[in-house]
Amino acid sequence: MSTRARIAILISGRGSNMVSLIEAAQAPDYPAEIVLVASNRPDAPGLARAAQAGLATVTVDHRAFSDRAAFERALDAALREHGAELLVLAGFMRVLTPWFVEAWAGRMLNIHPSLLPLFRGTHTHAQALAAGVRVHGCTVHFVVPELDAGPIVAQAAVPVLPGDDEDALSARVLVQEHRIYPAALALVASGQARLDGGRVVFSEGSGAAEGALLVPGLAWSRSR
Repeated sequence: MSTRARIAILISGRGSNMVSLIEAAQAPDYPAEIVLVASNRPDAPGLARAAQAGLATVTVDHRAFSDRAAFERALDAALREHGAELLVLAGFMRVLTPWFVEAWAGRMLNIHPSLLPLFRGTHTHAQALAAGVRVHGCTVHFVVPELDAGPIVAQAAVPVLPGDDEDALSARVLVQEHRIYPAALALVASGQARLDGGRVVFSEGSGAAEGALLVPGLAWSRSR
């Protein structure tokens, strides 16, 4: 019997991080299996990519509901119908209400394109360039009601180079997003990273270095 955690991925667009997760989950020893890709937009390109990979997909169009609460109840029902145990947000462009976040508390991850707590919200690369920081990056964190404020599972850093614009910096960060999201999900799905009093605690041998930092390029593996 499989003991892999059952994962649902939520997307609104092309789902580039979704693709990195799909590729990681194809390995037989990866501790999570993707059971559903859900989107709030029926035209999200990522839905076709997920279907091509043989994954179940569903659309819960937020425009079809009278309010946010009704949309989230329908989304929650779809996720539970497919037996999802963990949720992974991959470019899901809807702010979730406290009701939904609490319903999945400790079981929902997001990736944010900055080294939180720096540069929350949108346009993070422009924020980083305007601030003149020399290091930028991305963060995988548990979702809490406050936006981009959840306990951190993993971070990866990149240099900000002379002459960088938003596109160049974004591309450099995206490479690291695709590396650390599968690694962070593996830690959570295998129980090697868990929430304890609002912080993430790592088990010995999890591969995490210096607390919540994952060095870029760190491979997931239960044997490491």
